[in-house]
Amino acid sequence: MNMAQRERHALVGTMADVGPDAPTLCGDWTVRDLAAHLIVRERRPDAALGLVLKPLAARLERVQREMARRPFPELLAKVRTGPPILLRPVDSPMNAGEMFIHHEDVRRCTPGWRPRDLPPADEERLWKIVTSFVGRRAYRASPVTVELVTPEGRRYVARQAGERTVVLTGPPSELLLHAFGRDEVRLDASGTPEDVETVHALDRSV
Repeated sequence: MNMAQRERHALVGTMADVGPDAPTLCGDWTVRDLAAHLIVRERRPDAALGLVLKPLAARLERVQREMARRPFPELLAKVRTGPPILLRPVDSPMNAGEMFIHHEDVRRCTPGWRPRDLPPADEERLWKIVTSFVGRRAYRASPVTVELVTPEGRRYVARQAGERTVVLTGPPSELLLHAFGRDEVRLDASGTPEDVETVHALDRSV
């Protein structure tokens, strides 16, 4: 079972544990809303175009609302099953990061959450994601240089912007979550207090 499949099954298990009305880190979405989003993203390409094309965003929201009205067990079953057969060959490259992030979106709304110890291979996979276009896109508006560093010392300059630098240090899993706009992370940040606050306050939507 690859990372995308493992995270998908773990996500469904966590969703079932907390229930459909539990909050997530995705704005005002509940677990039910998040499940509907994942299903539409994978099974309704006609509506999912609204993720990248603003004129279609209203239709996407309408389809997701309709999907969210379905029974919760049905939603969980669809998320667990994943994309249609024709799209399953690309499930792993497309969804490893997606499923990890949304699993944490549910986990980290529970008081007392702790970061998970992921296998080294999974952390490596997430490092490749965050050092692709994701890191550059997330910190594109930073007025200072942003450098991402792992505990082992690997470094990636996500944004080059002058002499002042903020260094974010942590495992790739935490760096990826921060790059995708999540604030419930465990990272060390170095730089002036003002610059660190500026980087944390950025619109890091990818």
